Amino acid sequence: MFPARRTDVSVDEAPGRSAPGPRGVPAQLASGSYPIKESDMIDHRRLGRDLELFVSDPLAGAGLPIWLPAGAAARHAVEEYVRELERRAGYRHVYSPPLGKRELFELSGHLGYFADDMFPPMRLSADDEFVLRPALCPHHALVFRARGRSYRELPLRVAEIGGMYRAERSGVLGGLSRVRAISLNDAHNFCALEQVGDEVREILRLIREAHAALGVRPAGFRLSLRGPGEKYVGADADWARAEELLRAALDGVDYDEGPGEAAFYGPKIDIQIVDAAGRESTISTVQLDFDKPERFDLSYTDADGRRKRPVMVHRSLVGSMERLFAYLIEVHAGAFPAWYAPVQLVVLPVDDGQADAAVDLCGRAEAAGLRAEVDLAGSLGARIRDASRRKVPYVGVVGRREAADGSVALRLRDGRGLDPLPAAGALALIGAVVAARSADLLPAG
Repeated sequence: MFPARRTDVSVDEAPGRSAPGPRGVPAQLASGSYPIKESDMIDHRRLGRDLELFVSDPLAGAGLPIWLPAGAAARHAVEEYVRELERRAGYRHVYSPPLGKRELFELSGHLGYFADDMFPPMRLSADDEFVLRPALCPHHALVFRARGRSYRELPLRVAEIGGMYRAERSGVLGGLSRVRAISLNDAHNFCALEQVGDEVREILRLIREAHAALGVRPAGFRLSLRGPGEKYVGADADWARAEELLRAALDGVDYDEGPGEAAFYGPKIDIQIVDAAGRESTISTVQLDFDKPERFDLSYTDADGRRKRPVMVHRSLVGSMERLFAYLIEVHAGAFPAWYAPVQLVVLPVDDGQADAAVDLCGRAEAAGLRAEVDLAGSLGARIRDASRRKVPYVGVVGRREAADGSVALRLRDGRGLDPLPAAGALALIGAVVAARSADLLPAG
């Protein structure tokens, strides 16, 4: 577990600074499927460059990485998974703009509580001033109040993978781990007070499910609380009730407490990770908020026809796409599980005589929903080595015999080779691993 100290931003709290973690390489990483030495540290920036996942260009600006096609393909697969996981859990997805009028963020309290971490307002006229948002919660509050709400609609779960912006100092920016433009897996669950406990427990279950699928290895849980000498909003009774609810939801879970680590509007559960350099940061979070429903005058009608105030639960299952992939690149050493690998299958004809058969197999793979390519340039050995360098999970070799009988010889990224399989069987094998979101490259059983 970790000492209580402000780490990185996850949903709506003011952005903190990355805290030092254990010395050397964390056991969570060293126990993985690849060797690590302190002198040969796995760094997502180097791997991102070598695997052509993302690029940082001074002309674009510090802290504003550009996702290249390979990185975008992996990110798209993860975003699709997260949205579907949320949809099945009753979330309703929305789109909202990454900026809003100054008055919106004055009302939400963001301008009052961490304006220094926001970009300067953009004035279009004397009475028309806009701000790049530092959080999504103000817009989601507007979703709730778009019409009258009944207790029958609660919990109302509003989700989005949306953009937000933080004016981070140049000195703390690095690769994908600290950026100025953030794509956050965010949601705000509006519920009655008596529903909060069950809602938080269900969120923690979804976090565990998402982490298992992605290969995230949590390093610890922290209950972030108010501390002395900090600025917080809301009544003491609301804070006490919120802390009580979060403690109850963590029953049976080992966690540390972090006084002074709460968001300005409420306590939170932070789930921590450690990167290959031993730095601790927050990947997932659950936060209780009694303040924003009051500020935005949010209400619903209860069973007796009375107007009641909902509780707002801020949550992120996997944090920002940037922070998430900085971690995933390192924890998998660039060799992502097959289901979100940028290219899942590379088809290699032995020579030009099998090129048509290789192209046909690639087309069948793409029609089956796989991300596949054909590589025709260079010797077979050079092409196999290139696929290995790119961490492609499956290489399909098509020689004269395979072209003649419609089969393919699969080579797995981990060095295993399979006897030639009918093309349909090979694609079914890969499809089964992808559908199961398995960490192995062969179907279970």
